[in-house]
Amino acid sequence: MDASVRPRRTRVLIAEDDDSLRALMRLTIDVGGLDIDEVPDGNTALATARATPPDLVLVDWMMPGLSGLDLCRALRADPATAGATIVMVTARVLPEDREAAFAAGVDHYVGKPFSPDALLDTVRYAL
Repeated sequence: MDASVRPRRTRVLIAEDDDSLRALMRLTIDVGGLDIDEVPDGNTALATARATPPDLVLVDWMMPGLSGLDLCRALRADPATAGATIVMVTARVLPEDREAAFAAGVDHYVGKPFSPDALLDTVRYAL
């Protein structure tokens, strides 16, 4: 391979309104080879995803602006972001919550509080 050509890095978007959880998510998954954007609300997440389409999105359900479900629906409706893998990371863990999330386009579901090991395993599997 030509030394001037670098492999494409995986783009990850973390949409979580809790600063400490967002930091924990980043520390958990930042194992190298990732370009990670972090945002505190659904509206900023959608704008960021449209500007720089992610490969993977970690999204909280309950956020200011667009909810995680509304964000998932918007990402799936946009051809530029429709192919992103979406992991819902949420305290909403009832069976009907999971069903609603998967209906909105979520690929994987992680309940809060989450184990960092379980989150990392989910991200590795998703990528």
